[in-house]
Amino acid sequence: MQRIVRALACCALVSSLAACVVPPAQQIAEPSPPQNPHEAAARRFDQVNGRIDNMSRRIDTRVNQGYYPPPEGGALHRRLDTIRQEAHDMAAQHGGGLSGDEQRVLNQELDTAAAAINR
Repeated sequence: MQRIVRALACCALVSSLAACVVPPAQQIAEPSPPQNPHEAAARRFDQVNGRIDNMSRRIDTRVNQGYYPPPEGGALHRRLDTIRQEAHDMAAQHGGGLSGDEQRVLNQELDTAAAAINR
């Protein structure tokens, strides 16, 4: 019984060492094609919209759980609607997407709104 256990342990050790020494067949990764700037801008816009949607759901949940009254929830929703409108206005100037700087500004505004939601 001990011989079988030792043999299995040796096989496992040898195979793990062999895996370290022998390089995999496709170790060299091909470079990814350059990213389309419009796709990146559209993805940034989608990220901001997704964050606004998540925050809106969080407001609804917190109002339903009684953390703050519905009028306060409504005020927070209006704040998010204003930020969403700013994002849409910025995106309209750039063909449907946001630049990195615009996304950064919008995320700073959303960080402030998130602090108000989570208090």
